[in-house]
Amino acid sequence: MSEQISRLDAGTSEKTVFSVEDLTVTVGTRRGPARAVAGVSWQVRAGETFALVGESGSGKSMTLLAATGLAPRAATVTGRVRLLDSELTALPDDRRRKLRGRHVGFVFQDPMTSLNPVLPVGRQVTEAAEEHLGLTRRAARDRAVELLELVGIPSAAQRVDAFPHQFSGGMRQRVVIAMALACEPDLLIADEPTTALDVTTQAQIVELVADLQQRLGTAVVWVTHDLGVVAGIADTVAVMYGGRIVEQGPVDAVFDTPTHPYTRALLAARPDPARRGEDLVAIPGAPPSPLDLPPGCAFWPRCPVRADPRCEHELPPLTPVGPGHTVRTFYPGETS
Repeated sequence: MSEQISRLDAGTSEKTVFSVEDLTVTVGTRRGPARAVAGVSWQVRAGETFALVGESGSGKSMTLLAATGLAPRAATVTGRVRLLDSELTALPDDRRRKLRGRHVGFVFQDPMTSLNPVLPVGRQVTEAAEEHLGLTRRAARDRAVELLELVGIPSAAQRVDAFPHQFSGGMRQRVVIAMALACEPDLLIADEPTTALDVTTQAQIVELVADLQQRLGTAVVWVTHDLGVVAGIADTVAVMYGGRIVEQGPVDAVFDTPTHPYTRALLAARPDPARRGEDLVAIPGAPPSPLDLPPGCAFWPRCPVRADPRCEHELPPLTPVGPGHTVRTFYPGETS
C-alpha cells in the first residue's frame, strides 16, 4: 500500500479524510480489563469539523489516541481506521508513524507538555517539516516565520528564536498550532485545546482554528466537554458516554432536538446567563467505571427516564431519528 497521499483541495469536501469503524479499545490493568471504547464509528470529510463531546472518562481522548496509533501499550485495539486511501490498522508502526507525521497534526490541552523548554520555538515548529518534507535548515527557518505569522504571533521574525517560557499561554498554544500545521496536514486533531486558557484566549484560539480550516480545507476533529465551543464550530457532533456514542448527527439537529437523555442532561447543565444567581444544573450520580460497565445502557443508573426495563440489561441499538441523526436508545420519542 502506497504511503503517498495527495494533498486535498479546499473545495473537495465530499472526500472522506478520516474514518473510524467499530473501534474498540480494551486496556489491561491490575484490576482486570477496562473497556475504554466500545464499537465507535464516525468519519470526517475535508473542510469539516467533527466534535466528540462528553464528560471526563467517556472515552473521547482514548478514541483519538487509538485511532491514530497512539494508544497505550497495554491497550488492545480492534476495528478499522482509514486515513484517506490508507488503512492505518493494516500498516506496521513505522509506516503508520510516517503517515501520521505527514498528514495528521495534533493540538493537545496543555501547550507546555507539547513544547520542549530548551529549544527555540522556531526549531520546534519545523522539526516535522524537515523530517517529512525534506526542508533544509534555512528553508525550515523561513517556514517557521511564515507559520508563526499565520497563527498570529506578532514580530514572528524576531520571536522565532524565543523559548516557550517567553510566551503567554495563549501564544504557546498558537505555537503548537503552527507545529501541527507545519506539514499542511489533511487532518487536524484538537484534544481539549482551550481548557487551560482564559475565556478571551479560548475564543481567539477557536476563531484561529476555524479561519485556518477555511483557508486550508483541513478536516478537524475537536475533542471537548465545552458544548458552547461545539455549537460555534462543529458541523457534526457525537456525544460519548461509557465508551460508546449515544447520539450523533448534524450539530443543529443534536442541539435543537436532543434525543438521548444524556445529551439533554449535558445541554441542561450548560451555564446560562439568563439563570444568573441560580444553582447550576448537575447530572446526578457518576459516570461508570470502564472496569465495570453495565450490560445494558451505561447511562441507565443516572437516567431520569428509564422508560424501558430492557435498558438495564440490553444494549439499545443506534436508531435513526432524522437525516444523519442517530441515537442509542429504546425510546427516542420519550422526553421525561
